[in-house]
Amino acid sequence: MVTLLAGLAWPVAARDFVVTTFGAVGDGATLNTSAIQTTIDAAAAHDGGGRVVIPAGTFRSGSLFLRPDVELHLAADAVLLGSDNIADYPKRNTRIEGHFEPWRLALINATRMDGVKLTGPGRLDGNGRVFWETFWQRRRENSRLTNLDVERPRLVFIDRCTNVEVRELTFQDSGFWNLHLYNCRDVLVEKVSFSAPGREAAVSAPSSDGIDVDSCQDVIIRGCTFAVNDDCIALKGSKGPLADHDADSPPVENILVEDCTFLKGHGVLTCGSEATVVRNVTVRNCTVRGNINLVRLKLRPDTPQHYADLTYENIILAGEGRLFDINPWRQFFDLQGQPPPRRRVSGIVLRNISGNYGTPGRIVGNDGDAIAPIVLDNVHLTFTRPAFERAANVRFDVRDATFNDQPVTP
Repeated sequence: MVTLLAGLAWPVAARDFVVTTFGAVGDGATLNTSAIQTTIDAAAAHDGGGRVVIPAGTFRSGSLFLRPDVELHLAADAVLLGSDNIADYPKRNTRIEGHFEPWRLALINATRMDGVKLTGPGRLDGNGRVFWETFWQRRRENSRLTNLDVERPRLVFIDRCTNVEVRELTFQDSGFWNLHLYNCRDVLVEKVSFSAPGREAAVSAPSSDGIDVDSCQDVIIRGCTFAVNDDCIALKGSKGPLADHDADSPPVENILVEDCTFLKGHGVLTCGSEATVVRNVTVRNCTVRGNINLVRLKLRPDTPQHYADLTYENIILAGEGRLFDINPWRQFFDLQGQPPPRRRVSGIVLRNISGNYGTPGRIVGNDGDAIAPIVLDNVHLTFTRPAFERAANVRFDVRDATFNDQPVTP
């Protein structure tokens, strides 16, 4: 059962600080990093803090750093446009893909704060095309290219913070991940839209995850819309044979996703690519369209993992995706001379799932993986491609389930 947040209390902003008052120009061309940061710092210095307002217009900027007691608010028709010059994003030691290393910071950054507030209805535009083009060109030159071989900025990075609220914004065209939450607690992401071009576009956006929940606890994602070119929501931690000893990567737990719409992406909610312990997760009252995997678990042969107590309930499926995508994930894996660790999957429940979808998908583990029986309770689906690959040791606890009007075999 997911622990719901009883409420989030925020300091009331003493006054508004409008970025144009401090010299910012919303013409889409002027680099406003200094003017906007000055506005944030002025609000932080004010007794009781304040609200930094980006008004209507397009305000280009490099990396910005939030301060305590400061809300960043994008008004209607306001666009905070990320610079397409990587030099405008400082390189510092930062959390990325399950570890820390010098890498480029995000457009908006918050570190070790209590009370982070980002609000809309304006838009964060990562202006990412130049970064995507560079990545794909390098990938054509080297098929072994990793995500981190081409520097690309995230849109928002919230690092070791508590009482976080992100509301009513649009995230668009991020150079890399959209919203990265690392080691945060008590987070609300509500009525936020995430979009990035996929294969339908002239240039697709690689690694454009909607929300990366990295080593966080007590997170609510509510009323959001996702149309991205990677995982819509990714639950992450660390990787490698000793990952379960990584003090920087506590378990991901108590995650609630509700009332969301998923239009495009690789997975509704994906465990991995870096993850050790993920537990107590609920996805409910959602609609999934397009070619998206519902239950996506990446089982790394080089990482000890336990995915436990994941519930999907009251879900309507309408598209061509997979119900299950539970597979070994061997991308750049490295045992580092250690014996292969084991992985466990337990407490997976699908309840009240209906609609028309592409395929039941695939449930196959690595040698030695333990996958407990998956509960199917009131699951009735019609598939256009009914073939189902299920390993012999994978069982269902069938309470009421049909695929294409046929009872599901336990």
